[in-house]
Amino acid sequence: MQLDDIAQIDSMNTSEKILLVEDIWDEISSDEFGVPVPQSHKEELDRRLRRCEAHPGDLLSLEELQGRIQSRK
Repeated sequence: MQLDDIAQIDSMNTSEKILLVEDIWDEISSDEFGVPVPQSHKEELDRRLRRCEAHPGDLLSLEELQGRIQSRK
């Protein structure tokens, strides 16, 4: 399906289109099995969780993270 297949899209303003996209996303995200998570993503999440559990003091505070981001600009 393409946008051209939905005639009403052309008559919608930007706010209405955003609301439509949000509704579509909510529908997609409500089906936890609709989009499978690749095994590599699960493995990466597991790796990151193990690292956090092994080194809890290595985490940054929000202020530290924001400072690092600002210093890169």
